[in-house]
Amino acid sequence: MAKNVFTRYLAAFALIIFVTFSILGVVIGSNLAVTTVKEKRQTVSQTSATVAGVIQSVISPTSPENAGDELLSSEFSLEEYITLMSDYDTDMSVFVTDIHGNVVVSDTHHNISDGMFNSAVPDSIMQRIAAGELYDDYDDMGGALSDAYLYNGCPVFAQDGKTVVCSVFTCASSGSVRAVVAAPLKTLIMASLWVFLAALIAVYFITERITSPLKRMSHAAKSFAAGKFDVRVEVSGSDEVAELAAAFNAMAESLRRAEDMRNTFLANVSHDLKTPMTTISGFIDAMLVGAIPPEQQPEYLERIKNEVLRLSRLVRQLLDLSRVQAGERKFEFADFDICETARQILLSFEQKINEKRLDVEFDCQEFNLMAYADKDAIHQVFYNLCDNAVKFSREKGLLKIGVTQREKDRKIIVSVYNEGVGIPSEDIPFVFERFYKTDKSRGLDKTGVGLGLYISRTIMNAHGEEIHVESSQGDNCCFWFTLKPALGASKDQVKH
Repeated sequence: MAKNVFTRYLAAFALIIFVTFSILGVVIGSNLAVTTVKEKRQTVSQTSATVAGVIQSVISPTSPENAGDELLSSEFSLEEYITLMSDYDTDMSVFVTDIHGNVVVSDTHHNISDGMFNSAVPDSIMQRIAAGELYDDYDDMGGALSDAYLYNGCPVFAQDGKTVVCSVFTCASSGSVRAVVAAPLKTLIMASLWVFLAALIAVYFITERITSPLKRMSHAAKSFAAGKFDVRVEVSGSDEVAELAAAFNAMAESLRRAEDMRNTFLANVSHDLKTPMTTISGFIDAMLVGAIPPEQQPEYLERIKNEVLRLSRLVRQLLDLSRVQAGERKFEFADFDICETARQILLSFEQKINEKRLDVEFDCQEFNLMAYADKDAIHQVFYNLCDNAVKFSREKGLLKIGVTQREKDRKIIVSVYNEGVGIPSEDIPFVFERFYKTDKSRGLDKTGVGLGLYISRTIMNAHGEEIHVESSQGDNCCFWFTLKPALGASKDQVKH
C-alpha cells in the first residue's frame, strides 16, 4: 500500500512539475525571443542608418555608377569604420553594396571571400532600396547569404538627397536570440530537476507520515480478527490521519468493552440459568425420594415457582434483546395516563419497599397527566428503573417518583430517584450499554444480566425521546426520561 501511495503521489507531483515548468518555459522563452528579436532589429536598423549617414556625409558618392570606386578610393577607411561598428556585437556584420547588389565593402570579420556571401543581393530587394525604402527581414536574402539572418537594408543618397548611390546592410544571426532563450531554459530545467528532487523527498516523508499509521491500523485490525482487542495505534499530531487513528483507538476500546461485556453476559446467563435449574432439580429429586415431607412440599413448590419465574424473566429479556437488535419490535402509540401507570408500578413494589423500609415520595404535577407513547413499552422502562432503584437503595433510604411537565416544550419528565450505592462516575457513560453491570460482584443484583437499561434506552430512542442518569457514588442516583404529551390533551399541554 505504501508503494502504491508513494508512486501515485510521485507521479502526480512529477506531472504537475512537468506541466508547470513547460508552461513557464514556453511563456518565458516566447517573451525573451520576442524581446530579443525586437532589440536586435532596433540595433541592426540603427547601425545601418548610422553607417549610411556617415557614408553620405563623409564620402558623398556622386553617382550610382561610380559609388563603388569612390568608396574604395576614399581617404576615409570605410572598412575600418564598419568593422568598428560591428565590434559592438560580435554576432553582427555590416557590408555596403552598389545599386546592383554587389558587395563593395564589408567588415573584416566577414569579408567578401570568407563564404558568407553566396551572390549579389537580389534585384527585388535592391529595387525597393533604390526607391528609398528601408528593408527589414529574416531569411537568407534570396540566397545571397549562406544562412538565414536578421538583416536591414538602408539606402545611401547622393548629395542631392534624391538619388540612391549605394546601400548599407547590417545582418545579425539568430544565434544570439537562441543563446538568450537557451540560458533561462537551462535554468528552468535545472530548477525543475531540483524541485523534482525536493518533491521526491517531500513525497517520501508525506507518504510515510500517512501510511505508517495506516499500516499500524492494518496490523491492529488483524489482531482484532484474531480476538486480541488490546492493540492500540499511536496518535501523533492533529491532522486527519491523527483523527482517524484516534477514532480507530476508540473503536478498539469499544470492541474490547463489548467483548468484556459479552463474556460477562455469557457468564451471568450461564450462572442465571444454572442456579435456578439446579435448585429446581434438587427440590424435585428430594420430593421424589421422600426427603421432603408432604406437609413441607407446598413451601418448596413455591420456591420452584419463583425459580421458574426467574428463568421466565431471563428468557423474556433475551427475546426482547433479540427483537430489538433485529428491529422487529413494533410499537403501538396511544394516549394513556402516565401518573396512573406510575401508581400501579409503585404499588407492585410494595413488598420490596417494606422489606427495606424505604421512605417513598410520589410527586405528580397533576392527578392525571396524559402521555402519547406505547403504554406497554413505557411500563417496561418505568418498571425496570423502579426495580433498579429499589434493588440498589439502602435501608430506610428515600425512593422518589416524579412526573412533571416541562414549561418550554411541554414534554413530560418521568424521574426515579433513590438513595443508595449510586453509580461510579467512570461507569455512567456505559450504564446503557448491553451486558454492562456496575454491580460486578452481584452482591445486590443477583438476577440481572445487564440488559434492562440497554432495552430501556432502545425503547426511548424508538420513541424519539431521551433517557439519562445522574448519580453521586455512595449517595444517590436519578434516572429520568421524557415523553410527548397526549395528542388529545388540553391546549396548555400540547407541544408547541
